[in-house]
Amino acid sequence: MTVRTRFAPSPTGFLHIGGVRTALFAWLFARRHGGQFVLRIEDTDRERSTEEAIQVILDGMEWLKLRPDEGPLYQTDRFPRYKEVADKLMAEGHAYHCYCSKEELDVMRAEQREKGEKPRYDGRCRNRAEPVPGVDPVVRFRTPEEGSVVVEDKVFGRVVFENAELDDLVLVRSDGVPTYNFSVVVDDMDMEITHVIRGDDHLNNTPRQINIYHALGAHPPTFAHVPMILGPDGSKLSKRHGAVSVLEYRQEGYMPEALLNFLVRLGWSHGDQEIFSVEEMIHLFDLEHVNKAASSFNPDKLLWINQQYIMKADGKQLGLDLWWQLERMGVDTKAGPEPEQVAEAFRQRAQTQHEMAQSALFFYQDFSGYHEKAAKQHLRPVALEGLERVRDGLTVLEDWRAEPIHDVIHSVAESLELKLGKVAQPIRVAVSGGPVSPPIDVTLELLGRERTLERLNRAIAFVGERAQAAAANG
Repeated sequence: MTVRTRFAPSPTGFLHIGGVRTALFAWLFARRHGGQFVLRIEDTDRERSTEEAIQVILDGMEWLKLRPDEGPLYQTDRFPRYKEVADKLMAEGHAYHCYCSKEELDVMRAEQREKGEKPRYDGRCRNRAEPVPGVDPVVRFRTPEEGSVVVEDKVFGRVVFENAELDDLVLVRSDGVPTYNFSVVVDDMDMEITHVIRGDDHLNNTPRQINIYHALGAHPPTFAHVPMILGPDGSKLSKRHGAVSVLEYRQEGYMPEALLNFLVRLGWSHGDQEIFSVEEMIHLFDLEHVNKAASSFNPDKLLWINQQYIMKADGKQLGLDLWWQLERMGVDTKAGPEPEQVAEAFRQRAQTQHEMAQSALFFYQDFSGYHEKAAKQHLRPVALEGLERVRDGLTVLEDWRAEPIHDVIHSVAESLELKLGKVAQPIRVAVSGGPVSPPIDVTLELLGRERTLERLNRAIAFVGERAQAAAANG
């Protein structure tokens, strides 16, 4: 048997991390078993499904490199097939037309609630022989009235549902559009899906779907229902927690491999291991170690994992990612050093590539003023002589590389009998505008001679004016 899994999002909203984790688990399971992964777009809700949402799904899957072996396939292309199967169920007595109006159903359910009963369709059209003139009926499934459905779930184990608790669900609406529970069975059957991996909110749908499989003479796939992802406070995951479009994580500077690593650990584990390459995930992932309990989204953990990936990332890719961030910010990257060189300088200190881009702006464009606290602390009159000596030494420096630059700064510090930091930090504020940058010699090499000397001169003037003001005040 060839393992075949699928990811079947509905394009009625953005692709968020809960959906991505489901896609990841299905993709990993297929890859581990040498199988196939299918991407199916469940777009039967034609009023709410949008082309924009479909494109976000496709772009997100591509960014994460969760590429399907088949697809994208679209349910709206399969309406004739759904009608064919519905007609077959009708002809064989497994389905029937229901002419009940919405108002009639509302009254029925209200009466059931008053009696303390579970609201459900009571089967009043099961044996109706004549159509109701002027009414477009729905197609309902004739659920077995006796017996039970046993779901051998790969996560939750054996779960038993009594058929008597299931009502006759609608298969096709009056406008001819199939419902989720019907179309998903036809699709998974036709596409020969062997393993359905999805959120545990679908567990209660499973017995209904298994009954439809049996009515069609088909063997149901193996089911694995994965637990929910909760917010850090234990509540349902929302936008404030991180339930945003997956592409927003790209904009915020997360690496795709880091996001996948974070998501695979939400509900699955392999010992105490935290960091997994994609190859390790494929080799190790199994359904047996997926937890039954819900997982909590921890943004700090995601940041930590992302930082680990940035520190180990391929330099060329890191440079491309930094370039992408800078371009989005409207920065002319040709006005400064190669992004790959800058990314290399920042890789040990940035948690995200967006943070890296923000910190690197001074390499590509001038800044309007100094960081107030940093200037107050480091651009003081006492720093003036060190700044002037470093400027003079760098002005005549022929070899503009980090090592000779370091020698100039070190020599000035020694001559003034100061620790290196006492000289380096005022330079850092002078050239970057703030208190943080890569090592000062690397910073100046990347910034270039012209910009370095120009900014040192500006800082020297700033400190000089500050010294004059201090003298004038007493």
